[in-house]
Amino acid sequence: MVQYSSARLDTSFAALSDATRRGVLEQLGRADASITDLAEKFHMTLTGMKKHVGILEQAGFVTTQKVGRVRTCRLGLRRLEEEAAWIESYRRLWDARFDALDNLVEELKRKEKDDGE
Repeated sequence: MVQYSSARLDTSFAALSDATRRGVLEQLGRADASITDLAEKFHMTLTGMKKHVGILEQAGFVTTQKVGRVRTCRLGLRRLEEEAAWIESYRRLWDARFDALDNLVEELKRKEKDDGE
């Protein structure tokens, strides 16, 4: 089985657990934005948005660059391969379990039909 970095997954999923942070990522997927612009869009204080951006930056999802008094945010280079692989491993596990359950249900239906004849 593939080994995953627990700390990295924890950081990633914690960053993605908040709806505002997911919204920030969606917004930055469309265009770079200043922290001020993001704060206005999400109806937040600058301090609140800085905290959200900081968490996303720590996870590697966002990078910031300060030019003068403006801090511009953009999507980071980090992709979600490790997180997607972790989710995929559990998807396969649950698919196998549901397939086994489907087989059991079909077997019980056949038995019930055979007993009824």
